[in-house]
Amino acid sequence: MMAESAAGSKRIVQERIVRMEIIHGGDLDAARAAFPGAPEPWLDLSTGINPWPYPLPPISAEAWARLPGRAAETALREAAAAFYGAPSPDRVLAAGGSQALIQILPRLRRPGAVVVLGPTYAEHAAGWVKAGHRVTEVETLDACDGADVVVIVNPNNPDGRIVPPERLLALAERQAARGGWLVVDEAFAEVAPECSVASVAGRPGLVILRSFGKFFGLAGVRLGFLLGEPALLRDARAAVGPWAVSGPALAVATAALSDAEWIAATRRCLADAAARFDEWLVDAGLRVAGGTPLFRLIDDPRAAGLYNALGQAGILVRRFDHRPEWLRVGLPADGAAEGRVKVALETFEN
Repeated sequence: MMAESAAGSKRIVQERIVRMEIIHGGDLDAARAAFPGAPEPWLDLSTGINPWPYPLPPISAEAWARLPGRAAETALREAAAAFYGAPSPDRVLAAGGSQALIQILPRLRRPGAVVVLGPTYAEHAAGWVKAGHRVTEVETLDACDGADVVVIVNPNNPDGRIVPPERLLALAERQAARGGWLVVDEAFAEVAPECSVASVAGRPGLVILRSFGKFFGLAGVRLGFLLGEPALLRDARAAVGPWAVSGPALAVATAALSDAEWIAATRRCLADAAARFDEWLVDAGLRVAGGTPLFRLIDDPRAAGLYNALGQAGILVRRFDHRPEWLRVGLPADGAAEGRVKVALETFEN
């Protein structure tokens, strides 16, 4: 866990959420406005999305022309339960993106005290604040006691921090005993399946989020999953409404989640690519402070200048206003992309 002082262990986030709009990775329109002279096409390394997406299967004309049927939705939940290792498809709910679920969950509880283990993906705190909850960001698990809801991203974005499953399950048990929740966002767990707690989905107090688009490289599909107790899934299903997932998304995701050969090969490919990327980032004089095989975190006092240099070269990475020394960088897809980054780094250094 990250070192901290007692005084700095907690941060109330309501005021920050109200004062500023969250800026996400992938916003090329904003990048073009900020760097109008940058060369096209832009190289977007600002997200944690697999640059080698799952090959799209054939999609029937019926999937486009008709409302999604119950059988197709059931097949998706069965594929998701098998892939995630959930006890049953009845413990799985599909929705139009994990972002939709992040916004829905806070509305399924009365306002209370929420603790987010940070620094992490800002949309979690924003969603709970907007629903009237009191939100505090903490940097250690020890500071999570007493909250009605605890939110943990595992592996974490952007530093890749992993909380062991046994600690999560112990915390979930304590939360359940007081009528609370432990929300575990496993958006990047496909590349670290050993850290997942999906195998016990349905335990009291344990709420699990999964994201389809990142590992499978198909963020535009807009698909996410909620794993939890039947009563929670019933309430969430009522909130998302009917036909929450499109017919084409059902077809694509069912095929992808069932493709064990592609999944295993992609895990190896991403791990190898991240290791190679680390090597030449270090050779360029940068410190790799963490991440996952889908993205790397650079920690450097020159980060602001480097961000601008990359932007002027038409390369978008993710910066963090609250940690100006950090940059999150996604994996380049090929040698040409790597070459653009290397040239920009060399230009910045010189």
